[in-house]
Amino acid sequence: MSRPHSTRYTVAALLLLGLAVMVLVSLGQWQLRRSDERRAILAAIEAGRKQAPLMLTPSTPPADMTAWRVAQANGTWLPQFSVLLDNRNHDGRPGYWLATPLLLDAATNRAVLVLRGWLPRVIQGQGEPKLPATPEGVQTVQGELSVRVPRMFELWSLSGTETSTLPAALPVAGAAVPQVQNLPLDAYARATGLKLLPTVLSQGGQADDGLVRDWPQPSVDFQQNTSYAVQWFAFGGIAAIAWLVVLGGAIRRSRQRVDQQAQARMRARR
Repeated sequence: MSRPHSTRYTVAALLLLGLAVMVLVSLGQWQLRRSDERRAILAAIEAGRKQAPLMLTPSTPPADMTAWRVAQANGTWLPQFSVLLDNRNHDGRPGYWLATPLLLDAATNRAVLVLRGWLPRVIQGQGEPKLPATPEGVQTVQGELSVRVPRMFELWSLSGTETSTLPAALPVAGAAVPQVQNLPLDAYARATGLKLLPTVLSQGGQADDGLVRDWPQPSVDFQQNTSYAVQWFAFGGIAAIAWLVVLGGAIRRSRQRVDQQAQARMRARR
C-alpha cells in the first residue's frame, strides 16, 4: 500500500521531469539553430572566396564588396589616422590589431580602412607599443573583405566611464595612437573626415614590417552543433520515458487503491 505522501512525490517528480524534457528539447533546438547559423557562415565564406578578385576603387559598387572576397587596392597610407584595436589575442598572446586607412583618391578623399596586422602588447610600464614604419608612396594592398571591423565586447572601467573611446577628431595633436575596443566605420569616418568605402580590407601576405597577418576565422563546425543537438534530444527522450514510467506507476497504484477500496466495500456488505 502506498504511503499517504507518495502522491506529492509523484506530482513533484512529474513536474520536474516535464520541465527537464522542455529544457533539454529547447537546448537541442538551440544547437540546431547554431548549426544552421554556422552553415550559413560557411556558405558565405565559400561563396565570397569563389568570386574573382576585386579591384577596389573610389567608384566600386557596394554590392561588389562581398564579405570574404579577395580584393586589391592601390593607394597611399594615412598613418596619422592609425588606430590600435585592443584585446586582440594571437596564439594566446595579448596584443593589438593595427588599422590604417589607405587613400584611394585624394581629390574625393575616398579611402578604405585596412587591418594591417597584429602586434604584441607591450609590458605595462614600458611605454607605448612600437608601430612599424609605414611605406610612403603608392602601395598595393591585397587581402580579404569584411563588412565591418570584427567586434569585441566593450570593456568599461569600474568607475563606469568608457576606457576605450575613439576621439572625436583624428589625429590628436601630441597624443599617442588611440587604442579602442571596437571601431565602427561611421564613427571612424566622422573622426577622420574621410569618405570610407563600406568595407574593411584585412591585409594578407607576408611583409617585412613585423606584423602578423594570421587572421582569426569564424567557427564553422556545424557538425559539432548537430552532434550536441542529438545528445540533448536523447537526454530529453530519456527524461520523457522516465516521465511516462512515473505516470504509469502512479496510474497503476491509483487503480490498485480503487480495487482495494471496492473489495473492502464488498466485504463490508457481507
